[in-house]
Amino acid sequence: MQHTNSSVPHFAGLQDLVNDPCVKEIIVNNSTEVWAERTTGLERVGSLQPGEAVALLERLLAPIGRRIDLSSPIVDARLGDGSRLCAAIPPVSPYGLCLTIRRFASTALDISAFANGRVADLLHSVVHQRRNIVVAGATSTGKTTLLSALASEVPPNERLVVLEDTNELAVNHPHVVYLESRPSSAEGIPEISLCHLVRHALRLRPDRLIVGEVRGPEAFDMLQAMNTGHAGSMSTCHANSASDALHRIESMVLQATPNWPLAAVRSYIASAIDIVVFVERCAQGSRRVAQVVEIGDVLTTHGTYSTSVLAHSLHPSNGDLALVM
Repeated sequence: MQHTNSSVPHFAGLQDLVNDPCVKEIIVNNSTEVWAERTTGLERVGSLQPGEAVALLERLLAPIGRRIDLSSPIVDARLGDGSRLCAAIPPVSPYGLCLTIRRFASTALDISAFANGRVADLLHSVVHQRRNIVVAGATSTGKTTLLSALASEVPPNERLVVLEDTNELAVNHPHVVYLESRPSSAEGIPEISLCHLVRHALRLRPDRLIVGEVRGPEAFDMLQAMNTGHAGSMSTCHANSASDALHRIESMVLQATPNWPLAAVRSYIASAIDIVVFVERCAQGSRRVAQVVEIGDVLTTHGTYSTSVLAHSLHPSNGDLALVM
């Protein structure tokens, strides 16, 4: 599914960057400095006139019913063309407006964009075996794009429910439903959190849940779904390694279950998550799968996770990986 909306925004002084298919992210610092990220990296590309960025931000937010002001100085939103916008103004950003616009490919990528050969076959296999998968990686390594590619591999007779804070996933699948969380408003409209969405999504008869990214206590609800009949569910997690992803999920679960002993949390995670796919960004800007790790469903005698590496990086030049026998 591709993001479509008849209300395509006009980006004024940033329009040339938006029209450039090589630009992945557009950044405005201190109200005037303009930077752009391409596959070659991040670079300064120009400047805006004073006040131009604020006027642009107001025009972008108005059609989608969002606002930014002193009472709510941070905004995170999805624009009409599917781009993701995040902005902050003073006093949160004391030297002027800061703005990022993350753009997404008009067509979804597949697994071959991240891995080839035996590793691509391995990723196909774990999806079709209904293994519960967490895609981990640092910022801008392609976690969301790879999650879309993995979810697109799910057989067409299964129903997917996709849950996100801000809709970024574009899953190429015939039976998919998208749900998006909602912040509370100054008018008293209550928040609909990702935790709420995960719990209510279970009533929508999903075969698999796809959670765009876990950042907090919703990780516990996601693990509950994985442990209660929704095998093959998937999510992403910001982490610097596969093992770091498990420890980050531990801390998220403890936010929801502060009275649980750590050993119980680890056991719950080990029984829910089958595979961690770690992605990284190479020096030349390309993204690739660096490691595929299987998580055992029991803990070692030391209370740590039982893991085995199914695949790891061998040839950084071409992104090929090999299975560990």
